[in-house]
Amino acid sequence: HRRFDYRPKTDPYCQARYTFCPTGSAIPVMKEEDVIEVYRLQAPVWEFKYGDLLGHLKIMHDAVGFKSSLTGKNYTMEWYELFQLGNCTFPHLRPGMDAPFWCNQGAACFYEGIDDAHWKANGTLVLVTTISGTMFNEMAQWVKYDNETGIYYETWTVQASPDKKSTVWFDSYECSKFILRTYQKLADLGAVFKKIQTNYTSIILFSGEPVYLGNETSIFGPQGNKTLAAAIRDFYNPFKPHQTVREFFVDLLKIIDRVILNHQFYLFYNLEYWFLPMKSPYLKIIYEEVPLPVGSKASFGV
Repeated sequence: HRRFDYRPKTDPYCQARYTFCPTGSAIPVMKEEDVIEVYRLQAPVWEFKYGDLLGHLKIMHDAVGFKSSLTGKNYTMEWYELFQLGNCTFPHLRPGMDAPFWCNQGAACFYEGIDDAHWKANGTLVLVTTISGTMFNEMAQWVKYDNETGIYYETWTVQASPDKKSTVWFDSYECSKFILRTYQKLADLGAVFKKIQTNYTSIILFSGEPVYLGNETSIFGPQGNKTLAAAIRDFYNPFKPHQTVREFFVDLLKIIDRVILNHQFYLFYNLEYWFLPMKSPYLKIIYEEVPLPVGSKASFGV
């Protein structure tokens, strides 16, 4: 996933259904000698508990919790879409504009407190490691860097086949990937993780080798390819970016339909368009184990 030099200003056209990170606060500086517990937080995306549409799928949201021994305070840190999931996955087709218009950014949100009931009721709240205040402060610096340079949310993982060793053409960049990066950073700083099973949700598309099509200017600009531009617009036409999570998954079913019928998918990734020659099983939502990391430094106790 490409890193960018800075986060662009958000366009006023992009309106969020829910405010991003409403109670967010700056990450505090911890005392070096503090001992901080790190918790793995995971819960189902709540709308699926109602209705059978996708009730059986494990669509989970991930976060990480911290508890300071010196102050007794708890904190939650997570990473999610600024304008909700639909906007990160589908563009707006705006009148008078040739190119699809994307409202797509994701970012970290840090706030005081852990909503124990929310994470415990249907999910997970489990201690995974303990770190020093120094390690926490170094992690906070890394979060700032990660947030300023990894700015686009990416819903899809794209790979060649369901085989575990299959080629990954494009990797997703969403809530769980941020948590995995955070754990890895802590491991690199010396955190030693407990041996527990940790699973994550992925939405995977299956495709032959992707074909590079160009960027917005080369396809939709004055010298652009009119036929290709029309095909991309036509592909995105049935989908609504402003929607609830439930409507998003209804649109997901429309995608599956189109993809299976036409064996094609147009992917917008790091500001570039790609054509995916889709193949069976086309799309899968999986919930699979990703082990907790092992650090690159020699481990030590805190």
